[in-house]
Amino acid sequence: MRWTQTWLAPPPPTGSLQAYRGERLGRPESGPGSVAGFGRRFGAILVDWLPCAVLAQLLTRNPGTSALALFALLTLVSLTVAGRTPGHALFGLQVSRMAGGRPGFARSVGRTVLLCLVIPPVVYNADGRGLHDRATDTVVVSSR
Repeated sequence: MRWTQTWLAPPPPTGSLQAYRGERLGRPESGPGSVAGFGRRFGAILVDWLPCAVLAQLLTRNPGTSALALFALLTLVSLTVAGRTPGHALFGLQVSRMAGGRPGFARSVGRTVLLCLVIPPVVYNADGRGLHDRATDTVVVSSR
């Protein structure tokens, strides 16, 4: 090692800079437990939303409100029982508490209500966590 490398090398990253999404959270860069990307999360929500919208269209007179209610029910029950929705399962994702484990009923209720407001999920930080995840101390991670 040359003596100039010690003082000519760039300083290590500090502050909010991170090498990958979820590094500040102590999550791995890839594989199980890594923070899920936007594309997979969007695909999962579509898989959950579309059947609810179709059912509401076929079975009710107010499909907009009914689809949202079905989606909320599906999300709440799935997260509470399994820690993932059917869309999450299809895309290899799960919702986890920051400390680990399933979100439980109270966090699932809060997360579902905020998710249905639409704005919190699309406002996210460098770690890929939307306002609904930060408010409920959860994160969507890869399960495989």
